[in-house]
Amino acid sequence: MEFIEYIQRSITQNWNLNALTDYNGVTLQYKDVARKIAKFHIAMEMADIKPGDKIAICGRNSAHWAVTFLATITYGAVAVPILHEFKADNIHNIVNHSEAKLLFVGDQIWENLNEDAMPLLLGIISIPDFSILISRSEQLTYGHGHRNEIYGKKYPMSFRPEDISYTKNKQDDLILINYTSGTTGYSKGVMLNYRSIRSNVLYCEEMSPLQPGDKTIAILPMGHVFGMTYDFLFGIYSGAHIHFLTRIPSPKVIAQACAEIKPRLICCVPLVVEKIIKKDILPKLDSKIGKLLLRVPIISDKIKNAACQSAIEIFGGNFYEIIVGGAPLNKEVEEFLRKIGFPYTVGYGMTECGPLISSSKWENHKLFSCGTPASRMQVEIDSPDPENIPGEIICKGDNLMVGYYKNPEATAQAVDKDGWLHTGDLATKDANGHIIIRGRAKSVLMSASGQNIFPEEIESKLNNMPFVSESLVVMQNDKIVALIFPDFDEAFAKGLQQPDIEKAMEENRLEINQTLPKYAQIAKVKIHFEEFEKTAKKSIKRFMYQEVKE
Repeated sequence: MEFIEYIQRSITQNWNLNALTDYNGVTLQYKDVARKIAKFHIAMEMADIKPGDKIAICGRNSAHWAVTFLATITYGAVAVPILHEFKADNIHNIVNHSEAKLLFVGDQIWENLNEDAMPLLLGIISIPDFSILISRSEQLTYGHGHRNEIYGKKYPMSFRPEDISYTKNKQDDLILINYTSGTTGYSKGVMLNYRSIRSNVLYCEEMSPLQPGDKTIAILPMGHVFGMTYDFLFGIYSGAHIHFLTRIPSPKVIAQACAEIKPRLICCVPLVVEKIIKKDILPKLDSKIGKLLLRVPIISDKIKNAACQSAIEIFGGNFYEIIVGGAPLNKEVEEFLRKIGFPYTVGYGMTECGPLISSSKWENHKLFSCGTPASRMQVEIDSPDPENIPGEIICKGDNLMVGYYKNPEATAQAVDKDGWLHTGDLATKDANGHIIIRGRAKSVLMSASGQNIFPEEIESKLNNMPFVSESLVVMQNDKIVALIFPDFDEAFAKGLQQPDIEKAMEENRLEINQTLPKYAQIAKVKIHFEEFEKTAKKSIKRFMYQEVKE
């Protein structure tokens, strides 16, 4: 069965079940989604949109965002999801580069856009109410304005499951072009076909099966393929009831929503888990003593069980697994989760693989690894001794992209003549196939004595030290410099002023250096007064901070 057939089957079989809910807002059942899709198809046909045409979608997660995407792919058009966090000029460039015919846009995004900078568009449509914001086509204006009337005439006895007839896809057809927001500083349009998305969704089912009616929560932006695949398309495929936060997914908002929704499956980036563990769980266990949070001694099974139950309840108490991906999970946080028996697992992927490369069920998860190769994927470590010497992760298989849109040079650089994608990530792999990532090849620092230094490993230690919110390790004049964004809220709450914070950071530097080899010693700490710029996966954009100002 092809992917669109799976979507059609799910809609018809789950007709009267809840499908999409905006948190504290509207709920659409699967039959409502089907009817809205039918009206969309009428409007697109009247506007002379052809299968294969590109339709861009840019806005926060919402039920209407999901309907727009489903209507696009079931019509046979190619979706171009754009991260709502992108700047206006980047959105303009993506719309133009992808040659999109229509742009569906959220209110906050639309306020900052310039329609004159996107001359190829036939029209711009509001995601919240589906009203036309800009039309450059009489056909679009007429078709969109009369879609309800035409729908009523076409389906006079109401729209029923047997009325669904979606465009059938072929495995090699494009389903979407997803523009990356990587740490290297520029966006590339990753072309994913139906084979890739189908393989990813089937793998989600193999690893974390959902039942019709199960509640899930979409924390990750659907403009990024991790959120789109796990939170959205897998949910639709399974007949799940997906809840969209429709707001910035802060740890506080996520904890509140999880308590109310009680989701069956949760996918998130490490930053969310780390902040909730540090802010909401560990203080309850050690509030009287006030020791360094992640050094709480676990002295009995009773304390372990209490800690685990507290963590589970914060995430709603009904999930069987939290899937963490998009960036490395802090080692001390992961050790704590493993120690208390918390059901988590860590996956690894890239947009270029739609996104999954490796994962494992939480029962089989190996500490500090990111699982074993996903089904239908081959994963190797380009190293003479993969178990002991880090090498680049290379992979190929059904999940792999077609290439970068209108960029054959970049495609040839990423995928070699034998079809292997060179990920740029360095890792080792044990005898059982568990992959342990060491860092990005481009971020590896070289000491004066020629030793490789993995900054991510130092940052993981720094991020668990007093009053550190996040850090970035760079090289300047052959010396290692740590840029640190302090946890100002915590510091000020404890009565610290800026000189005190600077002193605390220097104490952290001296303490961590006792654990680091001589060639990896931190020579200087520099306070950063705002959060680091991040990608959708909450990875710091390293390229922006390589020049450390004195």
